[in-house]
Amino acid sequence: MRLVFTAPPGPGFTVGLADVGSRFRLVANLVDVVSPEEKLSKLPVAHAVWVPRPSLSVAAEAWLLAGGPHHTCFSQALPFEAIEDFAEIAGIELVTIDNDTRTREIRRELRWNDVYHRLTNPA
Repeated sequence: MRLVFTAPPGPGFTVGLADVGSRFRLVANLVDVVSPEEKLSKLPVAHAVWVPRPSLSVAAEAWLLAGGPHHTCFSQALPFEAIEDFAEIAGIELVTIDNDTRTREIRRELRWNDVYHRLTNPA
């Protein structure tokens, strides 16, 4: 027998750690948890259905462009600022996908991040 937790509707985020060769990158997506349209009783895992911000198509493309991993963590308990603080303290790059994300800008951000990390950490 397993305990199964159900996430309540509301804001949350998913975040994953990726090794991009010369550094680690956290890729995060702010999401809105919604009530499932059907019962999820056959899944022996925690239940959460969410809508990624700004939209599924933009969030998925940005996640893939950033090298977002398959395995992620999900939280509604932590404020997102805790992830931002952790990335800063640990010296890990953070790419955030949120309401303001646009594909063109995320491509530009990733290019600038790469230049920054090459200049500040020459190998």
